[in-house]
Amino acid sequence: MLYMYQYNKMTKPIERVQTGIRVEKRILKVLKGLAEHLDITVGDLVEGMALHCFENKPPFSKRTLKKIDQLKSVYDLALTAEDSHRMKETDK
Repeated sequence: MLYMYQYNKMTKPIERVQTGIRVEKRILKVLKGLAEHLDITVGDLVEGMALHCFENKPPFSKRTLKKIDQLKSVYDLALTAEDSHRMKETDK
């Protein structure tokens, strides 16, 4: 059993599993950049985003959204939520 630590306080026990998910390349670059900026792992970032989304709560502050916009610009990411069900992988 692993434990999540936040501000040096032990919180709720969790069990993590290793997964291999496929993610659009530029999206992953933005996630990695944001995780680095926030000084957390990409896994912690994705977990936090998912938990916020499950409760229909916005996961990011206005300040973090500005950083995301900067990273999207750097990595040429123009995809939006509207595109999420319309993406088609290209053949290599």
